Amino acid sequence: MGPSGTPRLVSCLVTLPPTFTTGQARLASLSSRDLADLTADGKIHELSRGVYRQASAPETAHLDLLAVCIRAPHAVVCDESALALHELIDDIPTAVHIAVPRGRHRPSISYPPVVVAQYSPDTFTLGIEGFQAAPGEPVPVYNAARSVVDAMRHRGRIGETLALSALGRYLRRNDPSKINELQHIAHKLGALSLIRPVVEAVLA
Repeated sequence: MGPSGTPRLVSCLVTLPPTFTTGQARLASLSSRDLADLTADGKIHELSRGVYRQASAPETAHLDLLAVCIRAPHAVVCDESALALHELIDDIPTAVHIAVPRGRHRPSISYPPVVVAQYSPDTFTLGIEGFQAAPGEPVPVYNAARSVVDAMRHRGRIGETLALSALGRYLRRNDPSKINELQHIAHKLGALSLIRPVVEAVLA
């Protein structure tokens, strides 16, 4: 980056959020060449194709989540990724698991690794909440109850041991109101017959 360009690029950069896209950069008068110069100078880092994070932004362990959710703004973090965020499993997912409504465009992201599931549009929004992937940067994720129910519904793909472990951990650490929420969501998703026997066994 040449000395004459540094003040202009930095002044443009401060108008952008901590994590931003090339489209947002363009609106802030930063060209592709400018982004390359800022990257080379260590002022920004490329998280995924077309997604950058300012080097001065707060540190976070969830850069992959930020990158994927910015590239797929209509997706929701689900399955193993959601279970890990809610500390319902000890495994560290090797990919970011996201869901999109069935029939909608399926995101194609080569990096970070992504697993895309398609859920029924009728129940897609059930149990969505915000998770602070970084200060002031929430991403949509299914809440703990929905994540557990989905794990049981998709235990053939996720693994029965993992699904039962997550359900057992949820039941042991939550009060009756949260267990009622779990059963309510299971009912909405047509999975109450899967959930109820485990609830009764754990709470017996």
